[in-house]
Amino acid sequence: MTGLDRTRQAFARARERGEAALVTYVMAGDPDLATSRAMALACAEGGADVIELGMPFSDPIADGRTIQAAGERALAAGTGVESCLRLAAEVRRGTGAAIALMGYVNPILAYGEARFLDRCAAAGVDAVIVPDLPPEEAVDFRQLAAERGVANVFLLAPTSTEGRVAEACAAATGFVYFVSVTGVTGARRELPPDLAAKVAAVRARSAVPVVVGFGVSSPAQAAEVGRLADGVVVGSAIVERVARGGTRRARADRVRRFVAALKRSLRPGPSQRVGRA
Repeated sequence: MTGLDRTRQAFARARERGEAALVTYVMAGDPDLATSRAMALACAEGGADVIELGMPFSDPIADGRTIQAAGERALAAGTGVESCLRLAAEVRRGTGAAIALMGYVNPILAYGEARFLDRCAAAGVDAVIVPDLPPEEAVDFRQLAAERGVANVFLLAPTSTEGRVAEACAAATGFVYFVSVTGVTGARRELPPDLAAKVAAVRARSAVPVVVGFGVSSPAQAAEVGRLADGVVVGSAIVERVARGGTRRARADRVRRFVAALKRSLRPGPSQRVGRA
């Protein structure tokens, strides 16, 4: 089974259940590789459909303070592209959930695009998210990924033009990642009032699932977003729970309980089960 197949299956299974897929983010190497492995598997045990593993980078332009701090801790622990790929392989052995690797383009270019995607396929990485690599600059990368069965994910923002929406939807093979707010990652108390209309417009253009992230920090918000999109991404709220400290087991229990609460919030009531796109 290719990564593209596993990504599609993750969303198809959620759709069959009448719910949005849950995508959870963990920073690789925060505060060390063994702990981040435990956090990723705790997300899977809590019910995550897709595990997003972040690769730390010194200039993470899309990330807010919480994930920036996690990246700094991971870099201080010596986490690089190679160790992230090893971590992904370990997580793959522990779960059947889809795995998406999220990282910035500079470390990937330094590592070598073909080499990176070879290692992704070998490690069981199903999809790759590169926030600072737009579709028009990713032609070679997209081809290399397709040849290896690795899904591509592209991001859209509330300010994206119709042309950019069309480009991202045409290029994405795994899913489209819609950023709920203009700005960086981080938990927020409220979601934008025009989110429903913007997500609907992107879903109307996309042949692949559309997930919404940036700012989803509670089960209530996840439920709200889950009624609009094919998937919900929760990142900073999970990273913050890891950062609270404690033993590895205590952190894993904390993350597992939170993810399980998010998952429960996405389960539809009787009135919501019929007609989900």
